[in-house]
Amino acid sequence: MAEHKPGSMDIKVQEKTFAGFIRFSMWGAGLSIGFLIFLALTNA
Repeated sequence: MAEHKPGSMDIKVQEKTFAGFIRFSMWGAGLSIGFLIFLALTNA
């Protein structure tokens, strides 16, 4: 079995995926809040 060396793994793909997930989550939260404000202003 290969010996583990902390900090030697390439995590660029994981970092890119995480950044995309955070971006998507922020857009989703922003759109949801905007939609709720819209509903409140129009008394729907």
